[in-house]
Amino acid sequence: MILGEIFERNAALFGDQTAIYFNDQEVTHATLLARAYQLGNALLSLGLRRQDRIAILAQNCVETLELIAATGLTGITSVGLNYRLSAREQVHILQDSAPSVWLFEAQYAERVQEICASLVTLPILICIGTPTHTLTNTYKDYERLVSQAASTRPTLIAREQDTIFLVYTSGTTGQPKGVMHSQRTQLEQTKSCSNIFAASPQDCALLVMPFYHLGAISIYLSYAWAGGAVAVHRAFDANQVLTAFAQLPITAAHLAPIMIQTLLDAPSEQLKQQNNLHTVIYSSAPMPVPLLKRAIQQFGPIFMQVYGMTESMLGTCLYKHQHLLEGKPQDVKRLASAGQPYFGCQIVLRKDDGSPCSTNEVGEITILSDATMQGYWNNSIATHQTLRDGWCYTGDMGYFDDNHFLFLVDRKKDMIISGGENIYSREVEEALLTHPAVFETAVVGVPDDKWGESVMAFVVCRSAHPTPLELVEHCRTQIASYKKPKYLTFIEALPRVASTNKVDKKALRTQALCCFAASKISKDNTD
Repeated sequence: MILGEIFERNAALFGDQTAIYFNDQEVTHATLLARAYQLGNALLSLGLRRQDRIAILAQNCVETLELIAATGLTGITSVGLNYRLSAREQVHILQDSAPSVWLFEAQYAERVQEICASLVTLPILICIGTPTHTLTNTYKDYERLVSQAASTRPTLIAREQDTIFLVYTSGTTGQPKGVMHSQRTQLEQTKSCSNIFAASPQDCALLVMPFYHLGAISIYLSYAWAGGAVAVHRAFDANQVLTAFAQLPITAAHLAPIMIQTLLDAPSEQLKQQNNLHTVIYSSAPMPVPLLKRAIQQFGPIFMQVYGMTESMLGTCLYKHQHLLEGKPQDVKRLASAGQPYFGCQIVLRKDDGSPCSTNEVGEITILSDATMQGYWNNSIATHQTLRDGWCYTGDMGYFDDNHFLFLVDRKKDMIISGGENIYSREVEEALLTHPAVFETAVVGVPDDKWGESVMAFVVCRSAHPTPLELVEHCRTQIASYKKPKYLTFIEALPRVASTNKVDKKALRTQALCCFAASKISKDNTD
């Protein structure tokens, strides 16, 4: 089976039902399939062959979903370009992936013009909409190209081993790497997630995450697999999301913790509007327990967490019924976990020598599943470092409790070693977040002549501003004294990685090296 068959099945069984809500548009399953056929035929008419790449530079739009369906049918590979990246970073991805076609929205015409001057080989350019910036390079109009193509099934049909998505990592530790996912791995991810979400033809999932990231693609395909619909937003806007909840038949949503926090801070009259939500899937990062409790109190017991990564996809799930605010201590503690492994997904935590960890022992998370990537595009060294005997070494650190609930503690590279003791940033962050004045926080390590490393915390406050000493003393009541921050800096907002919305700790470490001496808390007050 191939991904394209999902759309063919939906058109046959649910043809008149809405597949996509976008702005004022409603696209049925039958129309989506016809457009996917036309786009596939249009690309083949341009000379594209199996496994040729087509890059897309666009915010969330219907055309992105048409491209997913078309590549799912034809065996052409889709390459998502992060529109938030600089021209230099986008040039690297284009040069590395060497697409035959570059599809872009009109608003990015000036950027396309700039980048084309740096490319040795120019791809065929296709523009969605009418560019306001004059393009000196020849380009084709997307709508004209698609509308003139045949709406019959393309002659080139994908194979299970074909690479459908080439997704570039955020590059926080170096140049972005292209993660290759096949039709088969994406089908495995799609089937498993659709089952876990209990998706049905009556569901409509809100999508606000960018489609250059596999998270949005995964949620979309999971609900498409069940014959459900999606409501697509260009980007996250709290007011628009709450309005959509009230006006559209949205039953599920995929949100990052910071987005949930923003929704909860909206005016109370907006939060009181009626909605049809029964599932909120959160990912990108574990949700701080204080925020999770607040979210459940506002929206009800509708939250579920999924953990995975671009390279391995399948990971763990913390189901709705496992989000317990009251009960036995171990049950409440599991609010801070990432849940238990998916069915069909094996997870082993490993020591530095590769041997398995014991229960409650911290180690690197390694994953074995049929949804694991094929490898990194044009990067065999990185592939061999990450994939070993079929296992994906994630770089995440965690531990299992007695019932195999996974607790994430840090990225391996982010762990702080102070005086020979391992300090995991998440536990310090959780301690800070229990203070009512703290809105967001992130912890990194900084050099220390005596201890090797010390803890530095960056804190975003609510309206009330506590003193650094007050926050340090608060941490003393939550965690061991040696784990509390030695340096603390208040900032307006935490930097985030554009592609994943995760906190950019690489940027914070750079900032920390510049400012931690000036922000040092008095030794007399913290010892």
